[in-house]
Amino acid sequence: MGPGDLAVYPPAVVPHHLTTGNFAAAARAVPLARQYLNSVLVAGVITAAQLLTSVLAAYALVFLPLRGRGAVFGVFLATLMVPWEAVIIPNYLTVSDWGLANSYFGLVLPFLASGFGTFMLRQSFRQFPAELRDAARIDGAGHWRFLWRILVPLNKPSLAAIAIYVFLSAWNQYFWPLIITRTPQMQTVQIGLTSLSYADAADPGLILAGVLLSLLPTLALVVLGQRFIVRGLTAGAVR
Repeated sequence: MGPGDLAVYPPAVVPHHLTTGNFAAAARAVPLARQYLNSVLVAGVITAAQLLTSVLAAYALVFLPLRGRGAVFGVFLATLMVPWEAVIIPNYLTVSDWGLANSYFGLVLPFLASGFGTFMLRQSFRQFPAELRDAARIDGAGHWRFLWRILVPLNKPSLAAIAIYVFLSAWNQYFWPLIITRTPQMQTVQIGLTSLSYADAADPGLILAGVLLSLLPTLALVVLGQRFIVRGLTAGAVR
């Protein structure tokens, strides 16, 4: 809607004149395209890293003969009980001391591993039939081949559910990108939306246009991956 339609009371449900000017104006007010790209890169790297680390950790906890792996798994679960607010200051000081503030490394470094993904995949891997593992071993499959050629393809629903959850969480981050970045060119789209409201608070059309753009990836993920979310999150619930 244009400014005229937005100022009408009662508000119009359907705009009288369709316009794309709000999107262009939002992109001019803040570097929204660069911030959008930053969000895609950061969320994509965090998702890929957490999938990799969770797969390797869950495999070790289920299939490797490790002494005390129950206690190790308890440590992973304990990380889920620590609120993010309790560790954000140490993370900020560490990243700043390493000279990674206002960089992509600083944005993704504290989120490259997750106890949640390890927990979910451990529950899924525990349901894997022992007969298939024995058959793969007889055929000469080692740990690496068994993991990537057999186990991972058969656990796609759990991996997809974790990927969607991690991507949405990384995409919607606000506080960490706010404190670790210094310039608008390194900020994510969530910070850009807040800056947009300060840049031109009198025109809600710009803010709503930016919000719509930020919602598109999350909406697409939820719609396309809904069945994977349900199947993945219920894996391991019933023996």
